Amino acid sequence: MERVELKVLGITYSQVQAGAYALVLSEVGGLYRIPIVVGIAEAQSIAVRLENIIPPRPMPHDLFVSLAHGFGITLDEVFIYKFEDGIFLSELHFSSEDRQISLDSRTSDAIALALRTDAPIFTTPEILHKTGFIENKKEGGGKGGKKGLDDCTIDVLEGMMKECVEREEYERAAEIKKVITRKRDEQKMERENNV
Repeated sequence: MERVELKVLGITYSQVQAGAYALVLSEVGGLYRIPIVVGIAEAQSIAVRLENIIPPRPMPHDLFVSLAHGFGITLDEVFIYKFEDGIFLSELHFSSEDRQISLDSRTSDAIALALRTDAPIFTTPEILHKTGFIENKKEGGGKGGKKGLDDCTIDVLEGMMKECVEREEYERAAEIKKVITRKRDEQKMERENNV
């Protein structure tokens, strides 16, 4: 299976989901970016590592890495293998002297562990193109986070809209729906012009 390597570009406050953060992964040697919505605790753990802050007591991800190292277990890689219903699914690939094992993981936890072990992060080209965007450096930021919505694919936007409806954030869901409708109309016009 063909795979694409990713690196952590940064973490920022989510423009789409209140009280959450957006983890941005970047295609190694490419232009694509993948935004992943993460919770506050995971964002804090990732930010601590990105900023090389050493907390006075180990955080859960630090503790897990220490335990794994203590037993001679290495995190070989993180693989983001599926995107379904607006959620990224990931696996952790571990090895020791005599065993290899893969474990299912939340993507935010997998990234937090990868940052602490320098393990590579991979995904498929399909996920990259389905969920990613190419940053347009010439554009300025839009009002109210609309540039962030415009950068997302329709599939990602649909997942975000579903989450907003579940949280009863109907105004935000309506805003996302408008962007989805506009993007679909643009795609339809593009197809008609290419016929």
